[in-house]
Amino acid sequence: MSKLYNFDKIIDRSGSGDLKHGVLQERYGRGDLLPLWVADMDFETPSFITDALRRRLDHSLFGYTVVPEELWTTVIQWIVDHHQWQVERRWLTYIPGIVKGIGMAINVFVKEDEKVIIQTPVYHPFRLTPEGNGRQVVYNPLKEVDGTYEMDFEQLAEVVDDKCRLLILSNPHNPAGICWSKETLQRLAHFCYEHHIIVISDEIHSDMALFGHKHTPFASVSNEAAQISITFGAPSKTFNIAGIVSSYAIVPNDSLRRRFYTWLEANELNDPPLFAPIATIAAFQQGEQWRRQMLSYVEDNIRFVEDYCREYLPQIKPWRPQASFLVWLDCRDLELSHDALVDLFVNRAHLALNDGAMFFAPQSNRPAKGSTDAQGFMRLNVGTPRALLHRALEQLRDACTT
Repeated sequence: MSKLYNFDKIIDRSGSGDLKHGVLQERYGRGDLLPLWVADMDFETPSFITDALRRRLDHSLFGYTVVPEELWTTVIQWIVDHHQWQVERRWLTYIPGIVKGIGMAINVFVKEDEKVIIQTPVYHPFRLTPEGNGRQVVYNPLKEVDGTYEMDFEQLAEVVDDKCRLLILSNPHNPAGICWSKETLQRLAHFCYEHHIIVISDEIHSDMALFGHKHTPFASVSNEAAQISITFGAPSKTFNIAGIVSSYAIVPNDSLRRRFYTWLEANELNDPPLFAPIATIAAFQQGEQWRRQMLSYVEDNIRFVEDYCREYLPQIKPWRPQASFLVWLDCRDLELSHDALVDLFVNRAHLALNDGAMFFAPQSNRPAKGSTDAQGFMRLNVGTPRALLHRALEQLRDACTT
């Protein structure tokens, strides 16, 4: 019998130490904002996960544990069922977070005088992590085409040199929510294979394809892709368990895997904490019904934003995502400077969103050719009860009309 989950339920997150509310004053200069920024959802983590964790808590001894083999058979089955990619057990290991995994891979594969390529606009740790590790970032901006982005292979060929060692791919793309096509990924794989560039594919939103779209794992598109790829995944976005660090890596190539996993093992970074396997197994074995209902609710939230903007905020144009609960808002028709746009959202509408500039290259590093306008975008998290989303849009409407 199907169970109906309640995504309209509003959860009071006060006292839980959540990032979304806890740093508003620090990051936005005021604490009275409706937070729709950081990429976790306001939906209650499903009961089959909390029940599994609670059962383990009833055994009140939390010593050293082994990684259950059921974790890997469950992950493998989930990937083949949802993405038709047959992953081998030896390709898999735990990693303590995807951004951490990116930093680890940079330290293993990229020397201090070598470079990392990113495709802006993109999730800002793709830039901050290599920079923080003293590596140079090379920018391959995406091209804006008809309300979405495409990869610019001509510009990529121009900026790549023999110091470029690694490219970080957002697949599906964050912030624009693009499910990259098989043909695009094959072309990228061929280019990187020919230039001896490793591709890290961040596929954390892979289980959140929307509106009939489908995610394609980068490593699955060709033998060339498999030989140069490090794929990172996790149940955390889909099942709203980012606080339970449950990420994993998939590396088909023997040589890359040996170098990376040996380093992880030497530093004991491949052992999951006690609750990560429990939550992952519960999510992937029992979560399909919840996942489908959640995605349907998110799709309706996106339609709600589109309809509201069309009627009341015509100068703001939401780009419909093909995956994830993040909506890229094109606010350029407001004709505001970056600071004025942030002021509109924060100080007049009392909303906390991610401003678009953080996803682009800093102005001083932005390449002239192929550069995409960093002004005028905001990223909206619609993984929230519709009442809160409605309230947010009403606040924005009032701010724009006063």
